[in-house]
Order: sequence, then structure tokens, then C-alpha cells
Amino acid sequence: MESQRNTSEFVLLGLSYDQNVQIFCFVLFLFCYVALLAGNLLILVSIRCSPLFHQPMYYFLSHLSCMDICYTSSVTPKFIADLRGGTKTISYGNCMFQVFAMHFFGSTEVFVLIVMAFDRYVAICKPLHYLLIMNRTRCNLLVLAAWAGGALHSLPQLSMTIQLPFCGPNEIDHYFCDILPLLKVACTDTYITGVLVVANSGLVALVTFVVLFVSYVIILFSLRHRSAEGRHKALSTCGSHITVVILFFGPSIFAYLRPPTTFPQDKIFALFYTIIAPMFNPLIYTLRNTEMKSAMRKVWCQTLFSKEAHN
Repeated sequence: MESQRNTSEFVLLGLSYDQNVQIFCFVLFLFCYVALLAGNLLILVSIRCSPLFHQPMYYFLSHLSCMDICYTSSVTPKFIADLRGGTKTISYGNCMFQVFAMHFFGSTEVFVLIVMAFDRYVAICKPLHYLLIMNRTRCNLLVLAAWAGGALHSLPQLSMTIQLPFCGPNEIDHYFCDILPLLKVACTDTYITGVLVVANSGLVALVTFVVLFVSYVIILFSLRHRSAEGRHKALSTCGSHITVVILFFGPSIFAYLRPPTTFPQDKIFALFYTIIAPMFNPLIYTLRNTEMKSAMRKVWCQTLFSKEAHN
């Protein structure tokens, strides 16, 4: 514990040393973060204030939007602030909190995606029993299980990181605190810890991706006997989910399912699962969804009309 306290803060090296690149990235990712917040809040409020909230698919989508906001906000505001220039430091306590928050909200989002895949499986493969199976009590339990899964994943990650001694170099070659970059600056043999990280994060990402892939294959296989209209509607919904899964899991599997080391490309891949994928989620889920677009128009038109009437 004494050796841990020798390092009271870390220096985040960020994406680039070039000042012009930093200015460009500041403008770009500030826009991305504002778009992410606006899009996910729009979905969240539109679902909560409309009858869609009582439909399981949109109930889970509201939780996914909430996870996107929390997950990205654990990393992006600090990242954007650091792009303005100066020394990019983060205290030891804030670094540990960032490790926990990123893995907690990220893994909870992963489990919410599994829940959403299960919901689509029941809706398409067992339509007559859908409302009986996906009642509100079961939906609440599934969401609670997703949160519990996030805690079970993130707490061991935090425990392993807190036990690492930091007594020498404090420069982290990344734009946020994560376990693998921290292993490089720990003053002890981190091989076993690295293997445990791969076994935890890497296998969670891989197994989840395989489960989601198999579930959507089963769903698509079951569409053979549907009408053309039914197939089109189901494919439209599942296509949105599959796009989100690929955007999120592709870079995540590359980052965590490999020998415990770091590469310069890690920072680029991390942008996909920390900023880019959560930013595109609202577009992916709303552009081809007529129910969602209709609910958004009704909610926000009613809001505008009530304000005009009040004035």
C-alpha cells in the first residue's frame, strides 16, 4: 500500500502531441459528445413520455441510451478537456474511478444488448406468447440482472487495479485510465494480472458476441416462413441491433482478447467503443424505426404546443 501512494497522479499522453491535431480532435469530439448526449437524451425522453415505454423493446432501448450516456461520460469529458492543451494529469483516485465506471457501464451495456437480443428472439420466434413471457416484472428482472452482471465484471477489475503498486513512471500511453495501460507503469510483475484481465474482459466480450451472433442467426433462420412484409419488418429491427453489436464488439474484442500488452492502435480502436458507437446508436435505432420517429414527433410537438399555449 505504501508503494501505491508514491504515485498520486498519472499523466495521460492522449492521442497526439501535435497541437494542430489536438485542436482538430477537440472540435471533432466535442461535436461527437454533444451529438451523443442530444441523441440519447432525445430517445430517452421520447420513450419515457410516450406509450412506447410499456413495450419491452423500447423499455430496453431506454436503458441502452442511459448506459451510453453514463459509459461515454466516464471518459469523454476529461478527454475533451485534455485536448485543449497543457499537462494531461489525472489523480490516482479519479483514475481508479474511471477504470471502475468504464467497465461497469460498458459491461452493463453489453448485458442490455443480450437482453434486447432475447426480446427480439421471443418477439419473432414466439409471437403468440410474447406478452406473457416479456411481462413488466420479467423485464425489470432482466434489467436488474444486466446491472448485477456489470457489477460482477467491474468489481474484480477494480480490485486487481487497486492492488497494483505504482512507484516509478506515471505516464499512461492512452487518453483514459484502463487496466492494460496501467499494467505497463506498475512496478511489479503483472503477467498474472494481465492474464486475469484477458480472462475477464476478453472472454466476456467474446462469449457475449458469440451468444448475440447465434441468437440473430436463429432469428433470421426462423424468418423463412414469414410473409415478405413480416420478414422486412423483422430484418429492419434486427439489422439495427446487429449494426450496434458489430460497432461495439469488433474493437472491444481486439482490445481485450489478446495477450496482455498494448499497441499504439489501441487508442484509435478505443474511440469506436467509447465515443463513435454510442454516438451512432440513436441514429441506428431511429432512422428506420417508424414507431420511434412517430413517438418523437408526438412528444416534442406536444411539448412545443403546450409551451406556446402557456405563453
